[in-house]
Amino acid sequence: MKGDVFDVDKLAALLKGHDAVVSAYNPGWTNPEIYADSMRGSKAIQEAVKKSGVKRLIVIGGAGSLYIKPGVQLVDTPQFPAEYRAGATAARDYLDVIRKENELDWTFFSPAILMNHDTAGVRRGHYRLGLENPVFDEKGQSVLSVEDLAMVIVDELENPRAY
Repeated sequence: MKGDVFDVDKLAALLKGHDAVVSAYNPGWTNPEIYADSMRGSKAIQEAVKKSGVKRLIVIGGAGSLYIKPGVQLVDTPQFPAEYRAGATAARDYLDVIRKENELDWTFFSPAILMNHDTAGVRRGHYRLGLENPVFDEKGQSVLSVEDLAMVIVDELENPRAY
């Protein structure tokens, strides 16, 4: 089905009757209005989910919201790539919005810092979860393949974890 993320009523009608909504919304990394469109679209999805009667919402955010040390989120570091800063900041700021949500059973998933780095097309079949900090492997990297990200989301849908 096709829908307009900014049309809350029509989106709610499309979502009605489903068990859960998984949002991987991103208005496009080259969008000059990525911050504003990300915030507006994410809020519209949240509103549409509530209007639809669906109670479960999983949002795939970004690693920029993760704390790399107390009080410092990855997106706020000088090493964070400038070309992704606006979109990552929007995902982080939307996390602050959804934290105030009390009608939905929601999960905000911040994937690893490196997606598909040395793992393109590889489903390892295992992953580790953290809370608000990146999870690093034995090489000191925070890596997750898209294939394993899909597994994380399905696992969360089937067996929600209480954090």
